[in-house]
Amino acid sequence: MKQSIFALSLVGAVLGRPGVNRYSFEKREVPQEHAHRNVNLEVSKSLNLDNPDNIQDPIFGLLGAKAAAEGAGSITDPDCLQQATADQAFTNAKTAGDVNGMTFALIYRALERNTGSVGLASVPCTSIQAVNPEIAALQQHQDPASDGAAALNKQIATELAAQISAIGGDPTLANEASTFAPGEIGDQTAKGNTCDDDADDAGCINTLGLRVDDLTEDEALAAAQGGAGAGNSAAGNGTANADNGNANVDNGIANNNAGNSACDSGNAAGNSNTGGTADNNASGNANSDNAGNAAAGDAAGAASFGSCTDPTITFSQAPSDGRQEAAFEATDLTAFPHGSALGIGVISSFICGT
Repeated sequence: MKQSIFALSLVGAVLGRPGVNRYSFEKREVPQEHAHRNVNLEVSKSLNLDNPDNIQDPIFGLLGAKAAAEGAGSITDPDCLQQATADQAFTNAKTAGDVNGMTFALIYRALERNTGSVGLASVPCTSIQAVNPEIAALQQHQDPASDGAAALNKQIATELAAQISAIGGDPTLANEASTFAPGEIGDQTAKGNTCDDDADDAGCINTLGLRVDDLTEDEALAAAQGGAGAGNSAAGNGTANADNGNANVDNGIANNNAGNSACDSGNAAGNSNTGGTADNNASGNANSDNAGNAAAGDAAGAASFGSCTDPTITFSQAPSDGRQEAAFEATDLTAFPHGSALGIGVISSFICGT
């Protein structure tokens, strides 16, 4: 009993010391937030230049909501802490003319957040709009074992490469945000193929060779040029969708790939698209009889959303966030506040997650 009391007292004393983060002593279901420690360290340098929200450390933005809240400062939505941290770090680096700092802020925004089990996707940030459009265009990688993660994570990396290139950085660094190989669904440890070492400044995911790159070098360079070689870029899947009338949410954004959208009736005529053909587009023509309405559904179809918000996506030559190239964005930016993206999957995932 004396030994137990002493041990508890010692832990209490340590937790009470200044500079010691309580979260590091708590049991965490998926301890991997230090895997990309090299990225966290670079972002910390930029964040510390000016930190008006008193964010305690970039590491908190990679934790689950409960643990993240402990280091969120004045950021009230812990699911937006990662974005807020990246946004402030990017602003500071941009003010300082630090391309490397901006690059790593972008990479940090695209890192996978911790979740409670293998295959569980993390919650998107919807309550805060990023100040910097470069940050707003990105979202976090998802658990590689979650539904559709391989394609989505590649699209996120493609967008990341394009954004890095746009600020004058090396687009091949987009792979720094790549995550682990998929774990086994049902793994009782909830650990998957992760690592977590707060003493490995190079990032244990790199040191141990556990990082599975999303892009080849050629794909990263193609993304920087807006080319079609990097999976679902604007010049690839995006342009095909717009030209062939399938920008009606890529045969499944309003339908969540099989008629399972948030409204479960997001088609222009309430069809499920189980056959893989966009409704009202049986011949491959765009909605509104090729009238250029690349968002899902025409005026008649809009009514089928009922009380739900409009989950459609628009392919625009001049996106509302000031992007200088054609890209996809949510039609209803109030309900789905996400920056434009070259890959339609980046936006569709955000809408479906919301």
